[in-house]
Amino acid sequence: MQMSRDSFPTDWSPPPVEFLKKSKKVLQAHRRPPEDMEKEHPDSDQKVELASLEELFWNMAGPSQQAVTPEIFSGGSGCYVNNLDYLLQEKRMLVEKFSVSLQVISPVHPGETVFLPRRHPLPCILDSSSLKPRSQLEDLFLRSSLSQQLSFLHKGLLSNLYLHASDCPLPLLQWLFQLLTWPPETSSKAFGLLWDLSIDGLFRQPDEDMRFWCPSLQEVKEVFHSLGAYNPALYPQGPFQHSTRGLEGGAGLGLWKPQDPPQEVALDIKLSYIYKFLILCFLVQPRSYTDASILGLIELLCRAGLDVGLRLLPKTDLQQLLLLLLENIQDWPGKLQPLCCALSWVSDHHHNLLVLVHFFLDVTPRGRQLRSHLSLMVIARMLGQQEALPLSGEKTQLSLLSQLLSLMRPSSLRQCLGAETLPSCPGQQPKASAELDHKVCYLCHSLLTLAGVVVSSQDITPDQWGELQLLCMQLDRHISTHIRESPQAMHRTKLKDLATQTYIRWQDLLTHCQPQGQYFSPWKDI
Repeated sequence: MQMSRDSFPTDWSPPPVEFLKKSKKVLQAHRRPPEDMEKEHPDSDQKVELASLEELFWNMAGPSQQAVTPEIFSGGSGCYVNNLDYLLQEKRMLVEKFSVSLQVISPVHPGETVFLPRRHPLPCILDSSSLKPRSQLEDLFLRSSLSQQLSFLHKGLLSNLYLHASDCPLPLLQWLFQLLTWPPETSSKAFGLLWDLSIDGLFRQPDEDMRFWCPSLQEVKEVFHSLGAYNPALYPQGPFQHSTRGLEGGAGLGLWKPQDPPQEVALDIKLSYIYKFLILCFLVQPRSYTDASILGLIELLCRAGLDVGLRLLPKTDLQQLLLLLLENIQDWPGKLQPLCCALSWVSDHHHNLLVLVHFFLDVTPRGRQLRSHLSLMVIARMLGQQEALPLSGEKTQLSLLSQLLSLMRPSSLRQCLGAETLPSCPGQQPKASAELDHKVCYLCHSLLTLAGVVVSSQDITPDQWGELQLLCMQLDRHISTHIRESPQAMHRTKLKDLATQTYIRWQDLLTHCQPQGQYFSPWKDI
């Protein structure tokens, strides 16, 4: 009975008696000494016996066994069933047939190298040239070395000097803000004192003009440089030049102790101190920064948030600060598009830009607006349509997304990326083609997620029902139907799942949005 190549025979039965007799005879022949075998069976008789046995065996076996392993019974020195070379070859065939690709769409973005590790903190010098001591203890503090001044801070003597004083020196506040970049043992003390002095200054003179110090954009850039930021985009005017005065007596070296937290955690703690103080500044003095300074600060913070060492750490303080910055932009409609354009160039990787969009929470009207505009801008940039598709005009964001969605077809993305990545050598093309397929699905996954952000940020009205319906049709036509799943390409399955989930969400929005009569009553004008 003929069987398919990979099926198990349905009429399986024990081997015939003739086969068992011949098998027993051949085994007995192999157990005898070579001299006896030569006497009983000439060479020609042995070959005929083995040939008939082989023929009988393959007549019983299925066609799949005949096609896969015909060479293991061939003559020669390696003509035995347990051939190690063949077993190894068969194992490679099975691994290749049932292997699963390790190229998956990573849930974690690659990040950007923003902060480089510093072995020792940069010196923070207190400028006391314009200060006049009001007590002997303050005079001793101002004349002390950096290591002794840090000892004042750690022992709590600075709280006794300045916490309830009539006026807190501005150089002291600037010095404490710079110390936020030092190891946690020092930065925690500096942040606590800076916070207490700032809060105390709000209630000391209620009838007079409130004096509250807020760091400028340049001062924020300086502390980021002290943390190890090296990206030239963070410092268009060049890195900050610190004083040449060093750490006398190795001041600060003893602060790096074995119990200090890991580098990434320590960096996150220092950034959290900076973010918390800036939140306080914008709550107390919202008009102390211009719109240009706020836009520059937002771009600076977004670049820092993409640092590769901070990928797995929460961004709660950063997200709260960004929402507060958006609310303090005075010319919001005029600054929205320039801000989105600047943020779309913070990174060249699509997954990093997707994470950047999620830095802005969907809890305020301005946050929703920025998420939608920025997502469209990132999609347009990744598809090379940023200049040809402005975000201003009569068209709605859903209609603009409809134009971009048709360009997100995996075959179109493969054609664009393949011109740069496919090698000319034929031997390297299969591996390069698999890598290209992974890049295409990875990019399409990010773009489709951004498209979902655009739709979810909209308040779908009845007049937009037709545009959303068109998006559903395009999603199914250009993306879902072009994804061919395979066990060797799990990234396609993940992209297929995302497309299906997105389609279901958009269909759910359609069911909750009452369409206009023109979409479901085509005969009303007749």
